[in-house]
Amino acid sequence: MERRQSTSQLRVIVVDDDRDTVDMLALILGDAGHVVHRIYSGKDVLPAARVFRPDAIILDISVPGISGYAVAQEIRHSFMDARRPLMIAITGMWVERPDRLIAQQVGFDHHLLKPCDPAKVLALLRPLSL
Repeated sequence: MERRQSTSQLRVIVVDDDRDTVDMLALILGDAGHVVHRIYSGKDVLPAARVFRPDAIILDISVPGISGYAVAQEIRHSFMDARRPLMIAITGMWVERPDRLIAQQVGFDHHLLKPCDPAKVLALLRPLSL
């Protein structure tokens, strides 16, 4: 599926209950010129995604409120056209091969271990901003 292409500035939602993780990623993404919406609970992602219309969502798998897996699956079903955001899972616990396969099946495009390497996050977003 082809996604909406941006001219360089992306709209990114960052979701994690660890405020330091959200703030660090938001700072890095903001410095790269992207617009970032910070969220700290899984239940707030879907309403925000409908309004904010992100190009990408960076989402903790074990975020409280509703699991990252459930959020990714709902995003996949809600955004079936070219406006479906790139989904990047971040996790500190779910790192085995079966965990990665589940993440892919529910709708994640990428799976990163926390703490995330900022260069890796920016590299995953780069194709969207061309």
